[in-house]
Amino acid sequence: MSPVLDIAGLRVSFPGGTDAVRGISLSIEKGETHCLVGESGCGKSATSLAIMGLLARNATRKADAICFNEQDISRYSERQMRRVRGDKLAMIFQEPMTSLNPAYTIGSQMAEVFQRHRGATRNQALDRAAFLLKKVGITAPEMRLGQYPHELSGGLRQRVMIAMALMCEPELLIADEPTTALDVTVQAQILSLLVSIQKESGLAILLITHDLGIVARMADRVSVMYAGEIVESGSAAALFSNPLHPYTCGLIDCIPVPGKQRRDQPLANIPGVVPRIGAGFAGCGFRDRCAFALPECSRTVSLRSLGEDHSYLCHLLPDVSRERAA
Repeated sequence: MSPVLDIAGLRVSFPGGTDAVRGISLSIEKGETHCLVGESGCGKSATSLAIMGLLARNATRKADAICFNEQDISRYSERQMRRVRGDKLAMIFQEPMTSLNPAYTIGSQMAEVFQRHRGATRNQALDRAAFLLKKVGITAPEMRLGQYPHELSGGLRQRVMIAMALMCEPELLIADEPTTALDVTVQAQILSLLVSIQKESGLAILLITHDLGIVARMADRVSVMYAGEIVESGSAAALFSNPLHPYTCGLIDCIPVPGKQRRDQPLANIPGVVPRIGAGFAGCGFRDRCAFALPECSRTVSLRSLGEDHSYLCHLLPDVSRERAA
């Protein structure tokens, strides 16, 4: 079975010579949750916007291929992308308050999606919207359709975004930090909702996050992104049980472990910040933050593979990588 989404060699750059995404490749199967994880500034959101064709006008996107259902949408015109976007390919944006139009009611914004892609009447679209609002756990959906975004809480707005993304029964859902700024209880509800919807529909999900707790709970496969590159990729089980790239090891070591973390000790962290990568950069982007950098790290990187299920971008050998980075 061919993947729902198959990306090869995606690159995104911005004026001033900043390379936000540097030749990444990943694929997502039907019914799979693929997590793209990394710190802020690693290029995760730029990747999602590049897939959707929603990058800023001053950005440059290049790719060997971005295949959605075996069609290379990287070659699509904007008119062709409008037919796909919001229909079989949908996205939940990071901040629902800025993603929803404050001048229009919830009902108007949700109905527009269904009317545009399905040729439905307004009443049919509103019926569909009310059904989905109820499905995502919003009570009195008919009343909510007449409200404006500012009248809803953050959790309700996020549920509206999920319902809007599901209006046309997409095959792939891109969720960019869908639980940012939500309290822990609402966060758990949103994630459980996504899992429930996925089980019902066989939906493929690309979940973008920096929270490894969410990754452990949700992911089938994980791609760890740093400075515009995927530095480690594999099944969630393989990555958590045997992390190999020093950056992945650092992320996992930063997770507080109840009973082991003393209250008088500071939380673990990775020193330094994500670098700005410019044109002509060579070598490993993590080398200036890595305690185990080798001289060759400033010149080249080495892609190592542990079978088909686990690969990482580092000169360290598998048998010493985790030992040295622990």
